[in-house]
Amino acid sequence: MTDSTTKPQIEAGNHEAYLRLALSLATQSPPKPTNYRVGAVLLDSNTNEILSTGYTLELPGNTHAEQCCFEKLAAKHCLDSSRLSEILPDTAALYTTMEPCSFRLSGNLPCVDRILALGSKIKTVYVGVKEPEKFVNNNSGKAKLEQAGITFVHVQGLENDILEVATAGHGKSENES
Repeated sequence: MTDSTTKPQIEAGNHEAYLRLALSLATQSPPKPTNYRVGAVLLDSNTNEILSTGYTLELPGNTHAEQCCFEKLAAKHCLDSSRLSEILPDTAALYTTMEPCSFRLSGNLPCVDRILALGSKIKTVYVGVKEPEKFVNNNSGKAKLEQAGITFVHVQGLENDILEVATAGHGKSENES
């Protein structure tokens, strides 16, 4: 029997496995018609250590997966999340099932801005799907990350599974049968 703090052992560089872990986290997010269910994993790519995980609405408020991931790590180190860059390794990578948002309808800080606030600590962001345009058109998350020198990698092969989990609770559109 494993306790809830045991983290899976994933071979270094197995991007699909880390994205599958993020997808398993996304399934813990409550299905709602007003948000996507997203999972995130923050990794020290040098040591292959999972630093933190998060999923949409894991923490109180209208919290996104990346935000939860960062806030939990900051709390673990008794830091305000604005100081997270002080303890992050220079080789951090973020795995997220969906492209980080560049705009929040709620007025909260977009996830891309949270990533950029960490300076050059996150070198690569691995994503499973681009953000659908249901809530915000033309998400510029990828472009903003790349402009800041952060590598954006689309890990292919899980798109259908990710979108099925992400949109649970949205109901069927008129075009779906």
